[in-house]
Amino acid sequence: MRRLALVLAAALLPAAALAGAQQYEPLAASVQASLHAAIADRASPEPQFPSIREKVDWLTEMSGRLARRVPDREARLDLLKTVYYEAKRAGLDPQMVLGLIQVESGFKKYAVSSAGARGYMQVMPFWVRLIGSKDSNLFHMRTNLRFGCTILRHYLDIEKGDLYRALGRYNGSLGKPEYPNMVRGAWEKQWGWKPK
Repeated sequence: MRRLALVLAAALLPAAALAGAQQYEPLAASVQASLHAAIADRASPEPQFPSIREKVDWLTEMSGRLARRVPDREARLDLLKTVYYEAKRAGLDPQMVLGLIQVESGFKKYAVSSAGARGYMQVMPFWVRLIGSKDSNLFHMRTNLRFGCTILRHYLDIEKGDLYRALGRYNGSLGKPEYPNMVRGAWEKQWGWKPK
């Protein structure tokens, strides 16, 4: 009985994430304005796939892979559609973003790292002050995914398309191989997908 009470109490606490922390770097005013504009559009419309068939295939396949981590079907499909939309919007591969989320938070919406990073993509709160508004809630799924994808795109631009270095910046571990390798491994082993 005591063990059950401890398990239930632990389930109610925010999940701790083991991910590193993005590092604050001063931004030029033009970069800050550009990033603010990138996250400002709140609505995530239905994502556009190359075809209805590809949409059905992708959502069915990814939903099956994610079912154990996100049991509620409606919440799972909403998460997948939003990941797809926000990743494509930022010019990122949706499967890579799923791999990053797996490593960063284990698909726990309320994950908080020891450094204070929050949500699915473990976004540091300083980004809200830097490019968001006081109303930006990093535990809100769309807000978290919009910020995370926009920040990763920013780091890819800084690193001239070098995903390895951009992932290192995203995690606050630039130059260390562990994090980029973990994301690539999750991406390729768990989330890799090609249309039929």
